[in-house]
Amino acid sequence: MMISIVLLLASLLSLIGLFAVVRRRTTSLARLDQLGGRTHPVDVEAFRNLVSPGEDAFLRARLPAREYRAIRRERLHATAEYIQQVAQNAAILMRVGEANRANPDPAIASAGRVLVENALRLRVLAIVALVKIYAALIVPASSSSFAGLANGYQELRGKAIQLGQLQNPARAPRTAAAL
Repeated sequence: MMISIVLLLASLLSLIGLFAVVRRRTTSLARLDQLGGRTHPVDVEAFRNLVSPGEDAFLRARLPAREYRAIRRERLHATAEYIQQVAQNAAILMRVGEANRANPDPAIASAGRVLVENALRLRVLAIVALVKIYAALIVPASSSSFAGLANGYQELRGKAIQLGQLQNPARAPRTAAAL
């Protein structure tokens, strides 16, 4: 039990360090059409499939226990990668939102505030989800659902696209493709 707590705390400290590095690497962006190469597109449907409790139950029912555990570990590692990309994109979108909160256009300023709120909420969810994943890797019997994170990212993506349409409607499809 004590080892699990120590490993959990070490994982949490590692995550905090990771987010500090991501935050330092992210420069201030005022426009969503400046995202090129800074974000990682996330396939939300593939992410949803990966974190689907139904898929997990299907694999558990169909595979021998040893093979299921190996595949579950691989799926957890892949989920962690998706979540790290989501967290990084959320950090970048938070910067975009912060830069737009003081915009003279009230619609853009409001969209910037909403984007910051959603991005911050999603980053917190991502940290919690990563801790759960690392715990599940340590204690294989634990189970968690990360579908809320996929939904949260899709909502954040929608808010970013709305802000992009307010800033430059012609470039909004590029914003969608970057996220």
